[in-house]
Parts: sequence; structure tokens; C-alpha cells
Amino acid sequence: MVITRDKLLQIIDKNRIVEAIGKAEMRTSGEIRVSVSSLFWGDVQKAANKAFARMNMTATKEHNAVLFFVVPARRKFVVLGDNGIHEKVGQDFWHYIVRIVSEKFRHGDFTEGLVRGIEAVGEQLATHFPYDAERDSNELSDDVDFGSGV
Repeated sequence: MVITRDKLLQIIDKNRIVEAIGKAEMRTSGEIRVSVSSLFWGDVQKAANKAFARMNMTATKEHNAVLFFVVPARRKFVVLGDNGIHEKVGQDFWHYIVRIVSEKFRHGDFTEGLVRGIEAVGEQLATHFPYDAERDSNELSDDVDFGSGV
């Protein structure tokens, strides 16, 4: 079964996600993106890595971008952080984010899982990469990406 863009929009509340990203990014130079993919049977990690590259996530000045890659039909997701943020927070932080998001995903509440994950990532980005009005700009779109072919 292929999940259409309309169905994905019913599963994920795009407006709440964009609002959470905007709110988090007001406090940091870091960037947060969400990519939602329709059902596919390939490796989710490989697809997330491709999305990270396709969405230009490594283009931020401080290499502090974070991607939430979600496949709702499979209840799977990957959270990827660029080198700058990963060096600051370490692997345990990413495990923590996975637990936060997974808690809601298990019950089918993808939007709330993403919002909570975005808030937690935003806290760490604000701590390690605080917003500087003199030099910061929104380097990447806050809009939810529905991947290629969706």
C-alpha cells in the first residue's frame, strides 16, 4: 500500500511541526528539519542518510543541523545530527531523543512524538549554539519535507 501525500498530511500535523521548529530555532543558530516518507521496504537508515544529503543538511555554517526522518507506515524513524552538534551532545543524547519520540510513536501519535523530539533537540542546540541576532539567519527551510516521490 502506497501512502499518498494527503494521507501523510492526516498522519502528521504539518502546522504543529513547523511551529515547533520555528519556536526551537528562535533560540539557536542550529537548524531542525523533518522529512516524512511514504512506505518503502528499503533500509530506513540509508534513506535517512540520502535525505540528509538531498536536503543540504551539512550546509550550515556550524554543522549544527538535525534531521528527523520518519516513515509513519512502518512506525520507524531516524534522527541524524551533523558533526557540530554531535560533537557537543554525544551518542547518549541521540538515544534519549529516540526514547522521547518512540514513546509517542508506539501509540500512533507521530505529531506529538516529533514535537517533543524537536523541543528536546532545540534545548541542546540553544545551549551549545545560542542564537545571535547579529550573524544568524534561517539557513534551512522549516517546512516539512515529504521526500521525493511522495
